[in-house]
Amino acid sequence: MRMAETLVPEFDQEMAGVRKHLERLPDGKMDWAPHAKSMKLGVLANHIADIPNWTTMTFDRDMLDLADWKNRSHGTRDEILAMFDANVIAARTVLSEVSDETASGTWSLANAGQIYFTIPKMGVIRTWVLNHIVHHRAQLGVYLRLLDIAVPGVYGPSADEM
Repeated sequence: MRMAETLVPEFDQEMAGVRKHLERLPDGKMDWAPHAKSMKLGVLANHIADIPNWTTMTFDRDMLDLADWKNRSHGTRDEILAMFDANVIAARTVLSEVSDETASGTWSLANAGQIYFTIPKMGVIRTWVLNHIVHHRAQLGVYLRLLDIAVPGVYGPSADEM
């Protein structure tokens, strides 16, 4: 089994939980934020939907310069879900097929040419895809709670599903 392929079951589980959260997005509240320092709901949801795209990007290149990065933005729940689903399919395919040679390479994050860090590509998948999306899924769960929308369970039923 290839190195990246070992992450596929975990990837599948986490993406299923993320999708359950995104399915509950209220279309009329995309400009809502719980605090002035918080992201708006639509910005957060778009960011979450785009994170799986980092899987493909990580294995396709050796560096991302944030100065060249363009966030993709969609306005409705259905558009956000469509972007998420497409990104998950592409990411899962890459995880299932990428060679160990590519997966063991290094990847750098930079901004305007200044390199912030360089880490193994598998570390990017673990940290900047899986851990990152879990973090923001939890953040989205708080937003849902504050909007009085039932929070879905991920690792078992939530208080709303009991």
